[in-house]
Amino acid sequence: MSVEVESVDAGFWDDGADLAACLREPVPRIPPHFGYDSIGSQLFEEITELPTYYLTRVERTLLGRHAAEVAAALDTARLAELGSGSARKTRLLLAACLRRRPTTYLPIDVSREMLERSAADLTAALPDLDVRGLWGRYEAGLAQLRADGEPVCVAFLGSNVGNSTAAEREALFGAVAAALRPGDGLLVSADLTKSTETLERCYNDPPGHDVFRRFRLNHLSHLNSRFGADFRTELFEPRARVVGPVVEGLLHVLDDHVATLPALDVSLTLRRGDAINVGFSAKFEPGPLAAELVGHGMALQDRWIDHRHRYGLFLFRRTD
Repeated sequence: MSVEVESVDAGFWDDGADLAACLREPVPRIPPHFGYDSIGSQLFEEITELPTYYLTRVERTLLGRHAAEVAAALDTARLAELGSGSARKTRLLLAACLRRRPTTYLPIDVSREMLERSAADLTAALPDLDVRGLWGRYEAGLAQLRADGEPVCVAFLGSNVGNSTAAEREALFGAVAAALRPGDGLLVSADLTKSTETLERCYNDPPGHDVFRRFRLNHLSHLNSRFGADFRTELFEPRARVVGPVVEGLLHVLDDHVATLPALDVSLTLRRGDAINVGFSAKFEPGPLAAELVGHGMALQDRWIDHRHRYGLFLFRRTD
């Protein structure tokens, strides 16, 4: 079947407006998509294989156990995915969808290299699958889906729903709802609340590994190459901390450091011990998560939660 990768957000890497605003926050922050250039995307795939990073394994098991039920409940020939990455776990669901109906998969990702690689892997494994990759940020991919005007279910897997502030998540849910027509679906996976010890172990490198370190430092390297910044990566020490239901990925500066981004007219004066935030990972309880989406005209249709209450899949429908 066909494979296509289309740019829906030309020049998005060079749009630094959001980045400049986030760097001026009280704790400077780098928006998450800047972590997923070709290098960062590959490093994240390595993170998913760490022995202490449970999310991907639990989600894969949950999808493997319930893929047929989820595919039946989706009831659509088009499945889009926000932040698709390698789509290895999504393959389980796509295979189940293909057993029921011809299926078109629309992965949306900021890494063109990852889109092309995952599309090739998927069509090799699932020859009957049509793949139309959308290269760009979530918002641009959703705008394209809205312009298409065809029935669709949007998948938001990998617990990516937690990788933003509450205000940003609210805006994203609004954009998803606006892209859907009544009857369209939204399949969300969410990591459920856990102990601080479990989360700190999950989001920091275990002994003998340094992939979280390289992934977080790559945010700075990407800004150095993209915007002419002069971050000295050797002065930063990555560490995740847990604040309530949120894991924050931080880069602590080990000595005073002034970093400039001439292309954005931004200068950061960092004192020893200051931090730059390079990622949020919010955790959820099913009821409050559903309530957030109900406020955007979505109704909870079904849910699948693993037997240890670690992780959930939630299917919503656009109602109006």
